Amino acid sequence: MMFQRIYALVIKEFLSMMLDPKSRATVIIPPMVQLVVFGYAATFDLNHINYAVFNEDQGTLSRELLSRFQGSPAFTLAATITSQEEIAPLLDSRSVLMVLHTGPRCSENIMSGRECRLQVIIDGRNSNTALLALNYVRDIVSGFSMDIIETHGGTPPPARLNIRAWFNPNLESQWFIVPGIVAMLGLVVTLVVVCLSVAKEHEAGTFDQLLVTPLTPLDILLGKTIPGFMVGMFEGSVIILLAVVWFRVPLEGSLAVLYAGLAIYCLAAVGVGLMISSMSTTQQQALLGGFIFLVPAITLSGFATPIDNMPPFMQHVTLLDPMRYFLIIVRRVFLEGAGFELLWHQFWPMMIIAAVSLSGAAWFFRHKLY
Repeated sequence: MMFQRIYALVIKEFLSMMLDPKSRATVIIPPMVQLVVFGYAATFDLNHINYAVFNEDQGTLSRELLSRFQGSPAFTLAATITSQEEIAPLLDSRSVLMVLHTGPRCSENIMSGRECRLQVIIDGRNSNTALLALNYVRDIVSGFSMDIIETHGGTPPPARLNIRAWFNPNLESQWFIVPGIVAMLGLVVTLVVVCLSVAKEHEAGTFDQLLVTPLTPLDILLGKTIPGFMVGMFEGSVIILLAVVWFRVPLEGSLAVLYAGLAIYCLAAVGVGLMISSMSTTQQQALLGGFIFLVPAITLSGFATPIDNMPPFMQHVTLLDPMRYFLIIVRRVFLEGAGFELLWHQFWPMMIIAAVSLSGAAWFFRHKLY
């Protein structure tokens, strides 16, 4: 009998969600837009570096060195200059990210066994972009130096880097970002749907009608929980599918581990959403409460900013964020193939958060009723 009551309420919730154009659009359109935006626009790769060349040497070897930058797909030659005075205007106007300057005796120094200094003048206003560009420059110059040693002889450098990246051999930033979108959009959609559920009933005046039905407070709470949980699982499944099929991110681990983490994560999100919804009397208040929770949750999760770089106090605050734990689970399952034995210490804190948030939601719900 209890199952039939809850089933009827769940069907009512889904019909209310799908028949309302605004609710339907909230569930379908924003997640797809955000997936495209983050999947393609949010990247740590630097693929288009405009640069200028100031070559005072014009010798064969300096031209060969600079030609390697022109042959690289990451670099685009934007200007060739002939004086120091032209450097500052190019960087100030952001016409170029960097200027390569070779001295007047670069080729001669190389042939005589001395070093040729390549000056790199770079726009450091965006430190992350500048560091990426400098790493690309270092790779090209190192390759040129080794080729010169093999061709013309000379003393090899005392150490030569041999870099191998585990779990992401090509260092594709999409492999890091797209799995994280599973966590971010799963939280956003679940929270928005659940936040609006009880508040919408209060605003429309239909919540009091539920109280005069045979439904118990537990029935109503479960009836509000299950649809939000199912929507979160569905959204997560769609993004996981697109990550593998469309973005070609390898799924090295077990779907059982991934979905176990997703289920606990959605329960935690549902609990937080129900708490916010139970404390709100209008949909506007519920959305505002959800937004107040979402921004810190995403910021403190490590989605874009490493947690280790945060101050110690903020690192302790992140322990209350369920997205922090699921983000580690989804990325490690995708790229490392990690199993339960390696991820258990991420599962149990999320279980506690889910239990506390759902218990808090039940308390607020009963308090609202009585």
